[in-house]
Amino acid sequence: MTIPKLTGYELPVAADIPATKVDWAFDPARAALLIHDMQDYFINFWARDDAMITQMVENIAALRRFCKQQGIPVYYTAQPDNQSDADRALLNDMWGPGINQHPEQKTIIAALAPEADDTVLVKWRYSAFIRSPLEQMLKESGRDQLLICGVYAHIGCMTTATDAFMRDIQPFMVADALGDFSREEHLAALKYTAGRTGRVVLTRELIPQAEALPASKAALKALILPLLDEDEHPGDDENLIDYGLDSVRMMALAAKWRKVHGDLDFVMLAKSPTIDAWWALLSRGIQP
Repeated sequence: MTIPKLTGYELPVAADIPATKVDWAFDPARAALLIHDMQDYFINFWARDDAMITQMVENIAALRRFCKQQGIPVYYTAQPDNQSDADRALLNDMWGPGINQHPEQKTIIAALAPEADDTVLVKWRYSAFIRSPLEQMLKESGRDQLLICGVYAHIGCMTTATDAFMRDIQPFMVADALGDFSREEHLAALKYTAGRTGRVVLTRELIPQAEALPASKAALKALILPLLDEDEHPGDDENLIDYGLDSVRMMALAAKWRKVHGDLDFVMLAKSPTIDAWWALLSRGIQP
């Protein structure tokens, strides 16, 4: 009758992205960002310190910052807490009273709180387009691409993507900026979207600065090995300085990676100069 307690999982990576049937190119001049249902009510079904949710929120925040830099409009959906039975209709049968019983949790989470120039849409059904001015607002602003992130991937996010497709708006599901009941349902939503209604992308594909990051721990090692003086390869937990990595090269790496992780500096790299420690820093949610 209601949403179950949820447990985090590994967010999709490049190997999980299904083949797409369309070759739509993301164009900031045509795009809008939709942050879907990121209200306390829906996020509180996970534990407060869930690592997956932390990473997902960081990726959404990075997308929002990038969109604002590019002049891309940002929309939110949020369910109201005073829905009548007529308003909820069949949602009552499927999910019960929902947020009506938790009015104190209707707020969009603090980490993604809307700003004055953002648009918050009242959410009545799975699709963000139902009983909403979203389609009209997109058309009036000349936007026919919709970046979709938030929760839940296989319910409102996928339905909104399908509805966008039906309205000749190109949907882009941002795979690592979505959350779902389970990894299986998350991947199923991506597969359906890629095969029927849109494109599935990763955050780093939309944010050019993310190209500064290695895509995997193996890619990080491949980047570091040529910088070492020793012929022997260090283990992932061994000190890279002992293998000849000098401070000048470390400073150059810090400057490059700071384009994505604004909080990263030479001191952070020098404090724990191992592949494991650096990958932990770099594989966090993207932070321009």
